[in-house]
Amino acid sequence: QVQLEESGGGLVQSGGSLRLACTASGSIARVNVMGWYRQTPGNQRELVATITSTGNTNYVDAVKGRFTISTNNAHNTVFLQMNSLKPEDTAVYYCNGRFGTEMVPWDDLQVWGQGTQVTVSP
Repeated sequence: QVQLEESGGGLVQSGGSLRLACTASGSIARVNVMGWYRQTPGNQRELVATITSTGNTNYVDAVKGRFTISTNNAHNTVFLQMNSLKPEDTAVYYCNGRFGTEMVPWDDLQVWGQGTQVTVSP
């Protein structure tokens, strides 16, 4: 089993910054990709940013230039630095990862975190 633990959400004023962190633990043989998604009430979960084990990143257009995704050296913790936050960034942010496990190293097991609320006031 693989678990994701998130931290760093909260309330911030427009223009402010927050940093989210997510650590993967469990029977991990390989981290394929980790990332962040967000969801607002009544809407589908949308991709915010992803980073592969080789460091390739991908961002939704709405956050380019404001958000930065990164990992630690072990690639088991992913960070999302969010700057110049806007009220429209308000959402529940979910960590996501795909992993090869110790039982099935070639697997691409998808795991979700529990979500962390980010609220940006005007």
